[in-house]
Amino acid sequence: MMRSEQWLKPTTISGVGLLLLTAPCLKAQQKQDLTYEQAFKGKATHITKPLPAIRDWADGEHYLEMRPDAANGRMQAWSVDARTGKATIYTAPVDGPSVEVREKDVFYKAADGNAVRLTNDAAEEKNPTLSPDGKYVAFTRNNDLYSVEVATKKETRYTTDGSDVIYNGWASWVYYEEILGRPTHYRAFWWSPNSRQIAYMHFDDTKVPVFPIYSEKGQHGYLENTRYPKAGDPNPAVKVGVVPVTGGATVWADFNENDDQYFGTPFWTDDSQQLWMQWMNRGQDNLKIYSINPQSGVKKEIYDEKQKTWIDWFDAVPFVQNNHGFLLQSDKTGWSHLYLHNMDGSLKKQLTSGNWTVKEVLQIDDKNQLVYFTARKEASTRFDLYKVSMKTGALTRLTNGNYNNVIKLAPGGKYFITTYSNLQTPSKMALLDNNGKPVRELGDSKGENFNDYNLAQTTLKTYKTRDGLELPLTITMPLHMEPGKKYPILISIYGGPNAGTVYDTWKYGNVQQWWAQEGVIQVAIDNRSSGQLGKMGMNYIHRQLGKHEIEDYMDAAIWLRSQPWADSSKICMTGGSFGGYMTCMALTYGADVFNYGMANYAVTDWQLYDSHYTERYMDTPAENPEGYKVTSVMTYADKYKGLIRIVHGTMDDNVHMQNCIQLIDKLENLNKHFEFMLYPGERHGWGGLKSVHSSGESYRFIYNNLLDKPYPALFSK
Repeated sequence: MMRSEQWLKPTTISGVGLLLLTAPCLKAQQKQDLTYEQAFKGKATHITKPLPAIRDWADGEHYLEMRPDAANGRMQAWSVDARTGKATIYTAPVDGPSVEVREKDVFYKAADGNAVRLTNDAAEEKNPTLSPDGKYVAFTRNNDLYSVEVATKKETRYTTDGSDVIYNGWASWVYYEEILGRPTHYRAFWWSPNSRQIAYMHFDDTKVPVFPIYSEKGQHGYLENTRYPKAGDPNPAVKVGVVPVTGGATVWADFNENDDQYFGTPFWTDDSQQLWMQWMNRGQDNLKIYSINPQSGVKKEIYDEKQKTWIDWFDAVPFVQNNHGFLLQSDKTGWSHLYLHNMDGSLKKQLTSGNWTVKEVLQIDDKNQLVYFTARKEASTRFDLYKVSMKTGALTRLTNGNYNNVIKLAPGGKYFITTYSNLQTPSKMALLDNNGKPVRELGDSKGENFNDYNLAQTTLKTYKTRDGLELPLTITMPLHMEPGKKYPILISIYGGPNAGTVYDTWKYGNVQQWWAQEGVIQVAIDNRSSGQLGKMGMNYIHRQLGKHEIEDYMDAAIWLRSQPWADSSKICMTGGSFGGYMTCMALTYGADVFNYGMANYAVTDWQLYDSHYTERYMDTPAENPEGYKVTSVMTYADKYKGLIRIVHGTMDDNVHMQNCIQLIDKLENLNKHFEFMLYPGERHGWGGLKSVHSSGESYRFIYNNLLDKPYPALFSK
C-alpha cells in the first residue's frame, strides 16, 4: 500500500524536453508563495472560499441556508426546496423559545425575541433548561435544584441540602469532565419527555480529596480548592432520583450510593414511564443498563456487558418502534457495531458486523425500518453514510467516491447534504437522496486564486509497527525542495485512545503552507489505539497507557528518518494534553529517535490524573504498580538528551501543573537543559493574548532549532 517515492525525486530535463516544458515551467514560476500577512494576519488569498452556510433542515423537504441580507448587514434564513432548489425567505423563527442567565438571573426569550426575567435572586442560577412543553425552566442555585413556571414565575425548590460538598443537579468535577462531558456545563438533571418529572443526580464529595490550585492574583493570591479524585482516590458518592415538576419527595433509584460505582447519562423512554440508568463498576469492565420505575425507584436489569479491558459509556440508547425495542452501539467484538434489542434486553438482531467501525447513528426511521449511520467502512481514514434495514439487515452505502463525508440528514431520511473532500480535493457540498443519487451540487470551496499559489500537497501513507501492524500517517512536504538537501520534520499529534488525527480529508491551512514554504516537513501519525484498528487496536494499551503508543510513533519516526529527504538530527514532536504526554515520552523513552519537543499542559505520571479516565485504561495504582511505573515520564528522565519546551497554565484544573513541576524537578536534579514557559491564570489551554504569545514562542522554537534561522522580525511586531 505504500506509494511510490518517485514524486520526491528531481527530474533531469535536457534537449527537446526542455523546449517542450519551457512554457509550463514559466507558468509555475509565476505562482506565488503566501506572504506573512496572508499566513498569520488574515489577509485574503482567495485560495479557498466559504461553502454555503446551511444551518439545518426546516423539515424533510426543505433545508435552511443563511445568506447575507444587504439591507441590514445581518444573516437571513432562507428555506430551500431540496428537490427544486427554489429558495424563499424563512419567516418562522430560526430558533424557538430559549432561556439564558443574565446578571445571575434566568431570562426567558420567546420565539418573537422578547425576553422576560423569571428569577430575581442574589445567588447565580446555572444551566437553565426549558421543559419539553415549554412551560417550565429547571436550574440549579447554590447546588440545589429548582424550577420556575414561565407563565406565573412561580418557583419550586426540589432539594435543600446543597452545600460545598453536596450537589443536586450540578455535577461533581470528575463526572463533568469524564462521564457527562464538558458540553453539559456541569448540568446533571434531565426532563422527562412529558415534562412532568425531572431526573437528577445527587453528589456527595465529602470523601473526595481536595486539590489546591494557586492563583497569583492580588496582593496575597488565593487557593481554588477542587474536589478532584486522582487515580485510586475515593470517588464522589452518587445517587439518582426523580421528582415531580410540581414538587414533593424525591424517589431514589434502588442503588446503594456508597458502593464504589459510576452512573452514566440516563435516558427516559419516549412515554416517560421508565428512566433507564447506565451503571458501571469501578474497574469499568462491566456496564449494565437498568430500567427504573420513577414512581417507586425499583430497578430491573435490562442489559449486561463485560469486556476484558474496559467499556465506554453509551452516548445514546435510542428506542425504536414505539418502545418495542432499543438500539445499542457496542464494540464488544473489537469493532463498534449496531445491535437491535427487545425491550426486555434480549438480542433481536445484530445489524452490522465486520472489521470496521460504526461512528454514529444519525436517525432511526421506524416507518421504513431503517437506521441511518456513519461509519469507517470503505477505509479507516474516511467516513461514509449508510442505511441498514432493521428487518433484513441489508446494508446500503449512500455516499460514493473516495471521499470523507460530513453529513446533515433530513428528518425522515429522504435527503441528505454531504460536505465531502479528500487530501487532494478541496471540500465540496452536495445534496443527495436516500438512495445515494445526487440531486445537485451545492458548493465548492476551491477559490478563484487556487491555481495562482504554490500549495504544498499532503499525502496519505502507511507505516509498520515493530509487531507488524499497519497504520496511517500524512506527510506535507516542503515547497521548493532542493535535490540532496535534508529537511527537519515536525510531528503534530494527540495520541489519546480513539482520538486519531489522520484522515483522508481536505486540511488546507495558511500556517501549514507557511511552514512548507520555510522548508519544514509536517507529519501527523496515528498509533494503534487511535481508532484506525477499532477497539481491537485500543485493547493493546490496557494497563500500560502510553507505552505502545510511543513505540508506534518511534517506529513511524524511524521510517521517516530513513528517507533521503529527512534531517535525522531534527525530528520534533509537539502536542497538548495527551499529546503533551506523548511529547514528553518522545524526548525521554524515545530519546534515541526524537531530538526536539514542545509539550503543552502534559500529563507526566498517570498517578497524577483523575480516577475515571486513568483507571479505565490502567486500573488503580494499587492494582497495577508496574504499569504506572513503565508509563511515567519520570521513569525515563535520565535518557533525556534533546531539547524540550514544557508549557503549562498555572490554574489548569484538568491536568494540574503539578505534572510539569514534578518533571522539571526531576530534570533539574539530573542537571538537564530544557525550556519552560508558564501562563499565569490559564486553564487547560488558553486564548487571547496568552495564545498569541504561546504561538509566537512555538514559532521561535521552530526557527531556532529546526530551521537554524533567526526568528523573523515580522513575528515580533
